[in-house]
Order: sequence, then C-alpha cells, then structure tokens
Amino acid sequence: MDLIRRLFSAALVAGVLSGTAVSVVQQATTVPLILEAEKYEVTVPPAPSPTAAPVASTLAPTATGHEHHGHATPERSLGEGVPATTEEALNRLLTTIAANLLTGVGYGLLLAGVMLLMGDRVDARRGLLWGAGGFIAFALAPAYGLPPELPGMGGADLEARQLWWFAAAACSAGGLLALAFARVPALVAAGVAAILLPHLIGAPHPETPAGAVPPELAARFVTASLGSAALFWAVLGSACGFMMSRFVAADDFRDAFE
Repeated sequence: MDLIRRLFSAALVAGVLSGTAVSVVQQATTVPLILEAEKYEVTVPPAPSPTAAPVASTLAPTATGHEHHGHATPERSLGEGVPATTEEALNRLLTTIAANLLTGVGYGLLLAGVMLLMGDRVDARRGLLWGAGGFIAFALAPAYGLPPELPGMGGADLEARQLWWFAAAACSAGGLLALAFARVPALVAAGVAAILLPHLIGAPHPETPAGAVPPELAARFVTASLGSAALFWAVLGSACGFMMSRFVAADDFRDAFE
C-alpha cells in the first residue's frame, strides 16, 4: 500500500506540472486557432427554436454536434461558438485546465506504473526518454492516420475514429516497449509489426472531404497540437522520472512484481 501511495504521489506531481505547462502553452497556440476555426463552422438553423448552443471543440476524436438531419439549407455563421463574455471565456479556460490536469495525472499513473513494471531505475533524463516514447505512441503515431481536427472539419464515423485511435496508440505503445526491452528477435519483429498494423489497415476517413475550415488553418493546428503534445510528454516524462527517483526506492523497481 505504501508503494502505491508513493507511486500515486509521483504521478500526481508530474501530471499537475505537465498539465499546467501545456495549458499555458495552448492559450497562445491551439486555442486561438480553435476560436478562428469556429468562425467557419457551418450550422443549420433549427426549425422552431432560437439560436443553437455553441459546440465545444476538443483535440481528440469526439462528437462535434454537426450531424444535421432534414433538408434545411446550411448557412455559414461567422463567429459562432466564439466566447462572447468574460464568463464564457473563463469557463472554457477552467475546463481546458481541468481536462489537461486530469489527462496529465492519468498518463502519469500509466507511465509510472510501466516504469515500475519494467524494473528499470529511472531519473529525470531517463524519464525524458520515456516521455518521448509516450509522445510517439499517444500523439505522433495516431496523428499520422488521424490528424488533430478543428471544429467545423468533417470526419468519418466517431466510433470508428475512436476505435482506430485507441488501437494505434495501444499498438504503438506495445511495439515501442518491445523495441526498447525485448532481447528476442521475434519479439522485436512483432513490435515493428504492431506499430505498422493500424496504419496498414488505414484510418477511417469520410468518402468526400467536408467542412469549411481553410487547409492552411488546419495544418497550423496540427503543428501546434503536436508541439503542445511534445511539451506535455517531455515535462511529464522528466518530472515522472525525477519524482520516481525520489519517491520510489531502487528495491521497489526490482521487487514490486516478483
């Protein structure tokens, strides 16, 4: 129980640091692009009701609320979804920070647990390498098939995209672990195959491109999102490695799973 408490403490500190760092950076990188993209959202005026509520945008594949039914004619609503009041902007900011903190702690627990499971003593420098692996597995590899999307960009079926994303992340993480720790050539080959498999199958995409977001804006968002993810994983990995070296004894790495 004491080991679990120390493991959670290390993950908590690392997650808070990484979540805070990426939240600050996002305010100057991805958030302005999201607000700009919301000006290009195509909306369908509802039949009897007044103005539809704005739709929140996220980086991962999520429901965008743009599945329209009926035969109403779409119209472009400039500025739709952009915070109109200080309270709305503050709510968005707090929601983003809370989501990043929870994501940081969650990934921190995963990273710390795998570090302990592999039995390899870590520090800040080794933790940075673990963070690089996390960035490749959970950001870069999935983005190769499903780049981060802005509001107003059309996509394939949500469940299909989520399933492919989780498969790509899991296969990439397992494959990288095999490449880093396996000593049997067959396992190394299996790791390479696992990394490539989701991309050979192919990510789900719509049959015809949809959305009014300019390609240049979408490309800038992909670059900014991956840059933010790289910072997140660099801080998370190095902080997690440092905290593990302080909170978890060397014997714990050897004996935890014996």
